[in-house]
Amino acid sequence: MYQITSKILLSMFIILLSFSCVRSSTYEALQKQHQEQLQRGDSLTLALNESQQEAQQLRNDKATLEARLNNLNREKTLLLQDRSQLQGSIEQMQMAMSEQAKRQAEIEGQINQFKHMLERLKPLMDTGKLKVKIAEGRMVVVLATDILFAKGSAELSEAGKLAIEEVSAILGTFNNRNFQVEGHTDNDQIKTAKYPSNWELAASRAINVVKTMVNSGMPPSQVSAASFGEFRPIAVNDSKENMALNRRIEIVILPDLSLLPGFDELNRMNVFNLLQIKSQQPSFIASLLNQ
Repeated sequence: MYQITSKILLSMFIILLSFSCVRSSTYEALQKQHQEQLQRGDSLTLALNESQQEAQQLRNDKATLEARLNNLNREKTLLLQDRSQLQGSIEQMQMAMSEQAKRQAEIEGQINQFKHMLERLKPLMDTGKLKVKIAEGRMVVVLATDILFAKGSAELSEAGKLAIEEVSAILGTFNNRNFQVEGHTDNDQIKTAKYPSNWELAASRAINVVKTMVNSGMPPSQVSAASFGEFRPIAVNDSKENMALNRRIEIVILPDLSLLPGFDELNRMNVFNLLQIKSQQPSFIASLLNQ
């Protein structure tokens, strides 16, 4: 009986011990699983943080790239504007160079014309009938009045007429030029009924020279007369020789203003001013402007 009881107790102990072993291993397995889950959660949290940081970096990079793109677009716009302005400047420069070349060619043509004129006048210069000078940017043919006129007279002598006719024959070939005949005297006052002052004497002499030039074939529209009296001397009137120099007829080859730089702009401004004046004047003045 005792032996049976002992066996039963031993069996129950073994059974309890086995239960205890099972529970312990299960606990350890669950605990291990829990630890693994915690570790996996930490890994996921770390991965999530890294992903969020990467996403933020990507957003920052995107903002940086957009800013650079905007800057590049602005630079492109400025470059296109600069290119357009540069192209405009190049075109203006080309036009200016073309205009300058045209002006230069015209000036060279005028210089060659003056040289040709000098060559034509040289025989008369060699005989002492006239001189040629450049004064105030103008070419001037100078004839002494003592050869052309008697003292105190405005009537051309026969030798004077021949001299003017010779000069007119040469100058008349330059049909694109205008000429002004200027009368000059010394400071010896005339004071006669016909010539109250040297103004009238110098004016009459210049007009008679103009008439002779026109009679020689010079177009009247290309020649005019002016008087300076004694007020534009080329020498001091302190000797007979100097006074003789001041008594002179000057035939001035008038400059062509269209060759001046900026002439076209000045011409446009002149037309604009005339239109402005026309719109502001009374009707009778406007009618004169319409003529």
